[in-house]
Amino acid sequence: MLKNTGDYRWALAELAQRQKTSKGAPAYSRYINRPMGRRLAAMAYKMGLTPNQVTGISALCTFSAIAIIVLLRPTWWQGILVAGLLVLGYALDSADGQLARLQNSGSAAGEWLDHVVDAIKTAMLHLAVLVSFYRFTDLDERWYAVAICFQIVATVQFFAMILTDQLRRLNQGTRTHFLKGEGRSSALYSLAVVPTDFGLMCLVLGLMFLQPVFLALYLLLLVANVGFIILALRKWYREVRSFG
Repeated sequence: MLKNTGDYRWALAELAQRQKTSKGAPAYSRYINRPMGRRLAAMAYKMGLTPNQVTGISALCTFSAIAIIVLLRPTWWQGILVAGLLVLGYALDSADGQLARLQNSGSAAGEWLDHVVDAIKTAMLHLAVLVSFYRFTDLDERWYAVAICFQIVATVQFFAMILTDQLRRLNQGTRTHFLKGEGRSSALYSLAVVPTDFGLMCLVLGLMFLQPVFLALYLLLLVANVGFIILALRKWYREVRSFG
């Protein structure tokens, strides 16, 4: 039974004790997105929202940003709008799970909805960049291949990460995500894997109007993500194989 219903400060303090483990979390997610999500979750709790409603608001922000990338020519104000909506959507994506833990209302249906929204986002984001390249630039067509490769890498990474997490929980006999204190990664590791963080991509996509800067960062992130997925797939396969 929840106490102090509607109290923002109580909810914020309670959420601080119910955070997911930092193990494997990149720096943006660990130090920026989760604290933002915690505050949004406390606000949603005070407003009486459900986790699924927060997921819906997150999806609205994220898909609006993707539509703007496709429909509007990159400009400084378009970049601010895209980055702002993506950052807010990502923070709300963290908030829905935190709110569910606070309300003790987590469910298989809620997790399913959250993952489906994430899957749609993952399947669309770099295709939107590809369409923007085609509509609004005269870039060499090899840059189209960069966006397509990024789309493939992002999709494989998302699916493999979610599947590994599900199998890991099944093997350890738990239906919930591991909480704070149940394993952690060093700050150095979090910084090392920050190129794989969706939060960083949110900020980089806001720079599409600065084409040379964006292209350089976009290509570097692709190379980093390819390197990460090659190493991660090997590690995850060995881990899953040990389950028997």
